[in-house]
Amino acid sequence: MTTLHRAKQLQDRTKKFAVGIVKAFARLPKDEATRIIGRQFLRSGTSLAANYRASCRARSGADFISKISVVTEETDETLFWFELLVESDLISSAALQSMMLECEELLKVFSASLATAKRNR
Repeated sequence: MTTLHRAKQLQDRTKKFAVGIVKAFARLPKDEATRIIGRQFLRSGTSLAANYRASCRARSGADFISKISVVTEETDETLFWFELLVESDLISSAALQSMMLECEELLKVFSASLATAKRNR
């Protein structure tokens, strides 16, 4: 499998994840605390897909490292908002379990990619 093919697969995976974030956001309770946290969740969860796509268009190794760092940060932040929603009892963990697992997997992928890019620079 070529690097370009793997990047396209990950772009599709992150876009699917972002669609899931939008759908999960729409199902969140409408109270004030959940709306505030939910907006952060929506922002970071969709941003990671857009920023990954941008990282695929990096103009240099340094540019890629910069962009994939943002992707890693946004993915970790999304995981934080997942945890906060669940631990604050604003939503059940069962409702978000599969998305949380996907977020954790994406974080591992992006962290490894960042480490490899830094090592190869």
